[in-house]
Amino acid sequence: MLIRKATAADATAIAPLLLLAMEDIVYHFIGQNDYGQALNFLTQLCQEENNQYSFQNCWVVEIDNRVGGVALVYDGAHLHALRKPVAAFINKHFHKVFAPEDETQAGEFYIDCIGVNPQFQGRGIGSQLLHFLQEEYVAKRKQPLGLLVDKDNPSAKKLYLKLGFKAVGTKILAEKEMEHLQYSIS
Repeated sequence: MLIRKATAADATAIAPLLLLAMEDIVYHFIGQNDYGQALNFLTQLCQEENNQYSFQNCWVVEIDNRVGGVALVYDGAHLHALRKPVAAFINKHFHKVFAPEDETQAGEFYIDCIGVNPQFQGRGIGSQLLHFLQEEYVAKRKQPLGLLVDKDNPSAKKLYLKLGFKAVGTKILAEKEMEHLQYSIS
C-alpha cells in the first residue's frame, strides 16, 4: 500500500470514491438526485486545478496499482477561493446558485471527505489514511486537522474520537447539522 498525492489522471478513479462519501451533499449542491450527473460533476472538477475538488487536494491510497482510497484535504483559509470554480461550474451546468455554508475556516486543514473503494473496505485503509494525514499535517506542519461528521453516523464519530479527534462544535452543511471535530497536538 502506497499513499501519494493524486494526479489529474487519477480523477476517474477518485470521483466515485468521493461520491461514496458525499453523495447526498453533491445531490444537494447540483439540485438533482442523479448519480451520473453527480459523478460527472466530481470527475470534471477532480481533473481541473485550483478548485475544492481538484486532484491537487487529494491523497490516494494505491493498492496493486489501483486507487483503493482517497482523502480530499485543503487549507480551510482557502475555502472561498477554492469554491469559486465550483460555483461557476454549478451555475453553468445546473443553473443553480451555489452558496453553501462554510464547512471549515482558517486555522485548520480540512478533511472534506475520505472514500474507500468497496473492494478494499474492511482492511483498515480509512484508519491508515487518517493516521497518515495526522502525521502529514499535524506532526510535520503543526496544523490542526478538521472534519465534519454527520450526527446520524455515530460509528464514524466513534472512529474519529478513537483516533484522537475532539469535538469542537457544530456546523451546518447542505442544511444539515454536523459535528465539527479537530485533531491537534495540544
